[in-house]
Amino acid sequence: MELVTPEIGLVFWTAVSFLILLFLLGKFAWKPILGALNDRERFIEDSLSKAEAAKEEMARLTNENESLLKQARIERDQILNEARKVKEQMIADAKELAHKEGARMIELARVEINNQKSIAMADVKNQVATLSLEIAEKVLRKQFEDQQKQDELVSQLLKEVKL
Repeated sequence: MELVTPEIGLVFWTAVSFLILLFLLGKFAWKPILGALNDRERFIEDSLSKAEAAKEEMARLTNENESLLKQARIERDQILNEARKVKEQMIADAKELAHKEGARMIELARVEINNQKSIAMADVKNQVATLSLEIAEKVLRKQFEDQQKQDELVSQLLKEVKL
């Protein structure tokens, strides 16, 4: 039964030893242990908050990337539409310019043809006049070889020209 009922001296020295041990543990062990636990707790909290901030930043960047991608697609479509319009305008302008140039060339050709035609007609008229004069001269020379024919012609012309 001695084990169940300890003596007062044993209880006293056990209590004193426990208090000394408690004081020594509080002085040298608990502060560093509690400090390490607090540091570890702060580190975990900081890590969790940093992870949450990184997660929020990733979500924000993802949304920003998606909006930038949408904007880039819209700008690409606008650029393609502008390029298509410019191409169509250039084709229309080229067609119009070609049509005007063709019409101008046709008109120049028409004017040149008319000029050449006029020159040719004038040349033909000159040649006809020259030939007519030569023929008339030959006919008249042939007719005026004879003096009597000359007199008849003069008298006939005088009759026609009477005032």
